[in-house]
Amino acid sequence: MAATRIDCDIHPAVGGTRTTLLPYLNDHWKEQVVSRAIDGLDLTSYPPNMPLSGRADWRPTNGGKPGSDFEMVQRGAFDQLGSSHAICNVLYGAQAVFDPYMASAFCKAINDWIAAEWLSRDSRLRASIVVPMQAPDLAIEEIERRAGDNRFVSVLVLAQGETLLGRRHYWPVYQAAEKHKLPIAIHAGSQYRGAPSSIGWPSYRYEYYLAEAQAFQAQVLSLIYEGVFVKFPALKVVLMESGVSWLPAFMWRANKTWRGVRVEVPWIDREPASIMRDHIRLTTQPFDSPGDAKGVADIIDMIDCDKMFLFASDYPHWQFDGDDAIPPHLPKSIVSRMCEENPLETFPRLKLAA
Repeated sequence: MAATRIDCDIHPAVGGTRTTLLPYLNDHWKEQVVSRAIDGLDLTSYPPNMPLSGRADWRPTNGGKPGSDFEMVQRGAFDQLGSSHAICNVLYGAQAVFDPYMASAFCKAINDWIAAEWLSRDSRLRASIVVPMQAPDLAIEEIERRAGDNRFVSVLVLAQGETLLGRRHYWPVYQAAEKHKLPIAIHAGSQYRGAPSSIGWPSYRYEYYLAEAQAFQAQVLSLIYEGVFVKFPALKVVLMESGVSWLPAFMWRANKTWRGVRVEVPWIDREPASIMRDHIRLTTQPFDSPGDAKGVADIIDMIDCDKMFLFASDYPHWQFDGDDAIPPHLPKSIVSRMCEENPLETFPRLKLAA
């Protein structure tokens, strides 16, 4: 297992609802998709032609979406970047649809498509279950429907949804996830139910992209203070594309504030940073760290937990140059853990599907 390198976040792209997902929809939704000309449900946080959405050498020559060519993804994720396994996280607009029944149908189609046309073609691939969190009962149905397939190793939700993820109406989803040893993968992205910042809409995509960190911080606090990890002590939550450098100051502030107002949440009987170290994991692309080894070492030292980091390339998104997706200046002990030991601990079903 010495050569194991588990990439915890790659992005196969859905060509389109009509061109890709139609065979995986039932008759009603096939008719609806065709008669209403529904296509192109990409989450616009990743517009296909934006450089961030795909490096030039990872774009299909036929003009297709980055991540849509199966053989190109194989070459990029495995041959070029050297991963031994990779977890597919499909970012398509199913989760953002207002109609819960349509959202559920599209989520099912995505999961069936990725299983049939990706996982079945390469035993090195795994996937997250895409669920309609706007309808927790339907999300649970989809988790239960797919839980028998150990190639699905987590549950994918978006960082910006309708309400904070710690709220009690989501708890049955976490109960199902914990039961099936499925961590919750919170990925950068939005259902576009509200502004990405707490004080309104930005003017530029640059602002929106950086505001994602606020969403991750809010979700972590919600999960902790609402008592999700008290109720579900085996649950892990993976922050995907959240960045890393915000975490030390956030942990410090969470601890400081908790000491002053802990009477409001008596069920939280230890420091929030300690809870984060036990339950929160982060993927390492983008790694928004200082450019020098001392700065990186300081961040690692302040986080004080080598279990929290998970290797990820974010293929085909353009987060780094060259063929080495390992962020520079990371201590060797961290690199060793984040490529194999930490993913296997975070995603128990990786071992079951091996």
